[in-house]
Amino acid sequence: MGLVIGVGNTKPTFPYDYYYGVKINTNVVDTTLERVGRAELHASLPVQSQMRRCLLNDNGEVVTYLHATDSTKTDTGATADLTGASGMVMVEIPEHYRKFEFDGNNILALISQYALPGFHKVRKVYRSAYEATVDRTTSTLKLASVVNTTAAFRGGDNTSGWDETYRSLLGRPAANISLTNFRSYARNRGAAGLNDKGWNCDLYEAAINTYWLFVIEYANLNCQAAFTSELDANGYKQGGLGNGVTTLDGTKWNNFNGYNPFVPCGITNSLGNATGVVTYTMPEEYDSTTTTVSVPSYRGIENPFGHVWSWTDGLHVMVQSDADGAKSFLYRADNDAPNNFQDSNYNGYSQRGELPRASGWVKEMLCGEYGDILPKENGGSSTTYFADYFYTIIPSSGVSLRGVYFGGRANSGASAGLADSHTMDAPSLAHTHIGSRLCFIPAA
Repeated sequence: MGLVIGVGNTKPTFPYDYYYGVKINTNVVDTTLERVGRAELHASLPVQSQMRRCLLNDNGEVVTYLHATDSTKTDTGATADLTGASGMVMVEIPEHYRKFEFDGNNILALISQYALPGFHKVRKVYRSAYEATVDRTTSTLKLASVVNTTAAFRGGDNTSGWDETYRSLLGRPAANISLTNFRSYARNRGAAGLNDKGWNCDLYEAAINTYWLFVIEYANLNCQAAFTSELDANGYKQGGLGNGVTTLDGTKWNNFNGYNPFVPCGITNSLGNATGVVTYTMPEEYDSTTTTVSVPSYRGIENPFGHVWSWTDGLHVMVQSDADGAKSFLYRADNDAPNNFQDSNYNGYSQRGELPRASGWVKEMLCGEYGDILPKENGGSSTTYFADYFYTIIPSSGVSLRGVYFGGRANSGASAGLADSHTMDAPSLAHTHIGSRLCFIPAA
């Protein structure tokens, strides 16, 4: 007999059945899912409820947690310094346990606070509360997650001539940086943590964690479903995160600021750790007609999709030409170990599955034992099956090593989402509509 967690008027609750999750029938078009596991956990959400914003110093130590309902304050109510002087503004994604079960057309995605039989450990990781900018205070550039409108933290493509104009990049996320350089700038922050490389740019494992925590919390594969703060009749979350910053006209955006980021970092601070949406009004120079976008935050992670793409580390995609194998494969860094991350070859990476050969709406994810969020099969739509889009292109000859960026951009519309993935470019690509996030992996 195991440890009794709680005893009620019915049967005792034991650790071995203390889990909750969703059932995905890959033949069903509806994105809303059946909840499985202990019903009360879908209301209390013991894993997701531990996600919270904090200030993390360069040694990877929590300086302070931020106030649950107002990130401009610490958890004691004091004014919080979000400029970077006291640490990076991060979201702590707690250690938990996860399991995927496969039975015919059904996939069970399950999580627990406990190390249940068959569940694998999901280590604690910190993911930036904001899309990352770059600290340019010294010649050693450092990736940062801050609210700072000084020139030292200018975002976008670092155009200084715009500082006092409607298209100022002060206080915006950084962009026009390659995956290779994003990785380097993150590691310039300090060499603490796993394999002496605790600081990283956006991590594939953090993207996976965010995706499955959302899917299980909302029992919905469509993160762009309309946002509502109202619970359903059972006291469960419903809906999604709304459109996100995805509804701009591409031509107008280009004319406005050359596809650079425009939403200020920290605009969702008023939400604290809560999930919600904040409205941002575009400058009139974008369009003479008042234009607003809806900025989502998922449990403290601002703009988890949309606005600008996010270069993501810890995975490669191999795309063979039709004459050189006619296959495409996902490769994931072994053990998600940062010392394996590089852009030259597949050493230190393991093949995780075969990908579609054409762009399209995702009908089924690879998933597998560890929940990979690239597609196994296309054939869905923006409101059916997995409701996210996959971008790829086949080389005319040879074999291409591609990086992956996630999330979509400000004019992506319905194709954006938590698992919207782009596999068409080498890790050396830099563009004004591609940014990244800052992540930290604590020491094992």
